[in-house]
Amino acid sequence: MPVTKTAKRALRSSKRKENLNKLLKTKLDVAIRLAKGGSKEKIREAISLTDRAAKKNIIHKNKAARIKSALSKYLPRKSSKTSKK
Repeated sequence: MPVTKTAKRALRSSKRKENLNKLLKTKLDVAIRLAKGGSKEKIREAISLTDRAAKKNIIHKNKAARIKSALSKYLPRKSSKTSKK
């Protein structure tokens, strides 16, 4: 347990940050699960949450890239109708 006044303050601060980080990480996990079987909007929301989590250093940037890459595979592809001669 912290002894000094500043250590007690730092502990309170870190607990608040831990709770916010857990909340965002949980929201991200749920969004990813919903996006895998969901619509285009759910996928975009999950990608957005992934970017926010990476920006706040809650997840590593490479993990964010892997998640986004996996989710982008669920997006519908544009069919290119180019005629070859």
